[in-house]
Amino acid sequence: MKCLIVGLGNPGAEYEETRHNIGFKVVDTIAQKSGASFEVARLGEVSTVRFKGRSLILLKPSTFMNLSGKAVRYWMDKEKIPLDRVLIITDDLALPFGTLRLRGKGSGGGHNGLGDIEKVLGQSKYSRLRFGIGAEFSKGRQVDYVLGKWSEEENQTLPERLDRCTALVQSYASIGLERTMNFFNNT
Repeated sequence: MKCLIVGLGNPGAEYEETRHNIGFKVVDTIAQKSGASFEVARLGEVSTVRFKGRSLILLKPSTFMNLSGKAVRYWMDKEKIPLDRVLIITDDLALPFGTLRLRGKGSGGGHNGLGDIEKVLGQSKYSRLRFGIGAEFSKGRQVDYVLGKWSEEENQTLPERLDRCTALVQSYASIGLERTMNFFNNT
């Protein structure tokens, strides 16, 4: 069985350590823990890792955040992966830093990447893991905050949260959405 695990982010060195690129950071961590590396491919960078007899196709779209749907659709079709085995990993301003929230459907919540995926797929019933980045910014500074680098305090907590995300993704691939939600949400 195959799953498509999509980490959302923006390509380019200037975005690498920003809050908005937490999706890339999560799939990088999963690949690293499996000794895998990414290859440049059509519409993104791709890596395949195995976990308990399942293939996890890890994708970092190269389309920029607000055009992520095109890459998701292409890799779903190419790998013949149904929507119920697709997991999108993204940042979320509405959640406190490090909070993980797994859902099987929902709105884009103003997130341009999720909004584009919903538009391209024609629906919002797909699994998504939201990684809380908090909302520690003053009025009018949201873009600067989201595209800003992690604070020193956040950087200290990030490795443990990334380990938790890796365990969550592995759980999703092996025991499914519902049971994984029961184990991991709000932890």
